[in-house]
Amino acid sequence: MACIRRNLTIIQELLSHPDPSLRNKDGWNCFHIACREGDAAIVLHLLDVAPDIWRTKSRTNRTPLHTTAMHGCEDVVRILLERYADILVWVNRVLLVLLVLLVVVFLHSSLLRASTRPRLSDDRKSLGAVKLFPVRQSSLDDVVPVVVCASEERLGASMATINSIISNTDGAVFFYIVTLRDAVKLTRRYIEKTKLRGIHYKILEFNPMVLRGKVKPDSPRPDLLHPLNFVRFYLPLLDIDHDKLIYLDDDVIVQGDIVDLFNIKLKPGHAAAFSADCDLPPSHESVGSIGMQTTYMGFLDYRKQEVKDLNINPGDCSFNPGVFVADLKEWRRQKITKQLERWMEENFRLNIYSSAMAGGVATPPMLIVFHDKYTTLDPLWHVRHLGWSPNTRYEENILQEAHLLHWNGPFKPWNYPTVHRDRWERWFIPDPSRRFSLVRPENHR
Repeated sequence: MACIRRNLTIIQELLSHPDPSLRNKDGWNCFHIACREGDAAIVLHLLDVAPDIWRTKSRTNRTPLHTTAMHGCEDVVRILLERYADILVWVNRVLLVLLVLLVVVFLHSSLLRASTRPRLSDDRKSLGAVKLFPVRQSSLDDVVPVVVCASEERLGASMATINSIISNTDGAVFFYIVTLRDAVKLTRRYIEKTKLRGIHYKILEFNPMVLRGKVKPDSPRPDLLHPLNFVRFYLPLLDIDHDKLIYLDDDVIVQGDIVDLFNIKLKPGHAAAFSADCDLPPSHESVGSIGMQTTYMGFLDYRKQEVKDLNINPGDCSFNPGVFVADLKEWRRQKITKQLERWMEENFRLNIYSSAMAGGVATPPMLIVFHDKYTTLDPLWHVRHLGWSPNTRYEENILQEAHLLHWNGPFKPWNYPTVHRDRWERWFIPDPSRRFSLVRPENHR
């Protein structure tokens, strides 16, 4: 924690007592963390106290040099390269010897095969003797695919989400960043001009015309009618190269290892996994008192016959679709997108769920289509409602244990007022174009 806070005085005091090579559950020691944060003074001090501390690897074999290079910390990269220099010379010599040996072995085996190979008939020669070997799938198969939307007005939020993910995992992550045409260049600039330049990603453009005749502009919160709020309905139609992925809203911070969320096993016949509102941690018991809906009654208008015909108990627990794991093969098989569009069109005509009741029109279709047909996530993978009231705070032990925090609601962590903003700000990366800025109390003086 002292390395994260970049407090050299505390680090010096701590190093006078314990072993600096102690590791956490992911195999990271304090030197890994110091390299990730990019403070050259702290890195040099750790090397002075424990000269061999740089000779370490995480559980997934990531070295401090890997970590600091991925986060774009150039000063620390130079320090580590100086330490690696002697080893690199020795490694290069060994590799050169091995390369020479391989060439000798290859030439010997080629000559041996040429002297013993049976001759092909003229017919075989004309066809060509081709042997087919199985080709390994792209390295994309070895990553965790994550879909995050990036609207121009909330670009800094999306980047904070991405930063929190890569900072808390040793796994390889591939980001599908979905935005509108006007924000494509801004999104790429935000990534390439900051510490995120090393991430693997693809920017996808979403066409809002697919929403014509499906969404009424009648929400008290216009942000909930933003076209990107409906991207989650159209995942199989995007240029995505994976059959399983994670979808995250942009007001989310990931504190756990995203690999653990991706590895959840979906039950047979389930196209997605959500966190049910009945499984909220104990600190969320107050959500009812601040008007947060946790049952279907809060999202559907049970006075309408179309809703009654669904035979859904109004007391059934709802779920929040801002965080979920999706199986796109099953999604396509069940034609989930078509089902979601059908209920959007029904509401456009008959107003079967009111944005005034549910706060928006993206959640009710998901609740209808996935009712009793989804796998449940561990509640700690979706600790939510942090943005529902500026006066309701959650217990610190719950926030520390949470693998993911979600500021759903009107009080976002980049605005003011808000709660637990320190948990979000530690992952915020300033916008190089200066378009996105934080709203803080000093701005209101």
